[in-house]
Amino acid sequence: MPVNNCICFRPNHTPELYYQLAMTAAGKHQVSRTEPPRRSTRQGRAGIRDVAAAAGVSITTVSDALNGKGRLPDATRSHVREVAERLGYRPSAAARTLRTGKSGLIGLTVTTYGDEPFTFTEFAYFAEMARAATSAALARGYALVILPATSRHDVWSNVALDGTVVIDPSDHDAVVTELVRQGLPVVSDGRPAGTLPVTAWVDNDHEAAVLDLLDHLAEAGARRIGLLTGNTTDTYTRLSTDAYLRWCERVGQDPVYESYPAHDPCAGAVAADRLLARPDRPDAVYGLFDPNGTDLLAAARRYGLRVPEDLLLVCCSESTVYAATEPPITTLSLKPRRIGTAVVQLLIDAIEGINTDRPVEQVIPTELIVRTSSQRRPPRTTVSPPRSPSGD
Repeated sequence: MPVNNCICFRPNHTPELYYQLAMTAAGKHQVSRTEPPRRSTRQGRAGIRDVAAAAGVSITTVSDALNGKGRLPDATRSHVREVAERLGYRPSAAARTLRTGKSGLIGLTVTTYGDEPFTFTEFAYFAEMARAATSAALARGYALVILPATSRHDVWSNVALDGTVVIDPSDHDAVVTELVRQGLPVVSDGRPAGTLPVTAWVDNDHEAAVLDLLDHLAEAGARRIGLLTGNTTDTYTRLSTDAYLRWCERVGQDPVYESYPAHDPCAGAVAADRLLARPDRPDAVYGLFDPNGTDLLAAARRYGLRVPEDLLLVCCSESTVYAATEPPITTLSLKPRRIGTAVVQLLIDAIEGINTDRPVEQVIPTELIVRTSSQRRPPRTTVSPPRSPSGD
């Protein structure tokens, strides 16, 4: 997913807030030491017996319906879940752990850039994805814990996880391999490369997205389209770059691109400057990562290039900042909210033994949000009024 360590945009929600939300959700069912214990579920929240009585079924049927177990008719399962929702029933985390051996906690981490000192949720894509994943987890009775890929403290061993979502795993991801070795289901946000043993994955069709936006730039009048890309091994970067190279071959254009380490602070701005300083300078550029739009806009101004008259720009980002730049910059949205919801649903299905016959793959469509930066104005023509016949 689009990422760069040059912090340009800070979302409203920080990782600390997500961690606090997760811990709050995980502790919902613990009795406060300052409050007296409830004497009966009828005086507080509904219990499993209340749901069974209201639904007219046994406690075992309620348990099976809510946990996705047993061979229940779909109508019965739906009826029990509707009753439980109406009564506000929430399973006890402590009781569930004792009964099933599961904690109700699922992890979320980025491993590709784990050795670098940056917080991935400071970028719009990851913030939106994590927000949706948190909501999806809570809706199914789980709490989401955001964890670093590496840490000076053994954080992973201190959190009892039922499964983990891994964002953009590398080709031979050691974290994924170890989690799978421990028997934990792993769902990938990003199509895994090679034989990485994930349980399921969710991704976009990056090749189609890049080809479409390059065609969009060509239709707007671009004759030499450049690419600002990364040298990381995640499939987002690799598939997007490969699509650009194939497009260049198809239209007969020599590739014009600069790459840089996505984890290097502010390296994107340096690469943007290099790209626009080339003797074969492009007249349109697509930037794969979040800050590339502002990096390229600043570089264009240094070289006296007008956007969109002299240079067309598109970047991949979820940030709303690009709607207010001068000019507004066209962005490719990867729909992180839909991806965040999908990966959590797949992970919890795997945890609860639903749809485990084969690996599950989901492709989420992208959206090109066209703004001024990629719309070159047609040349202005002056139409003179018809001349009167001579002598009139």
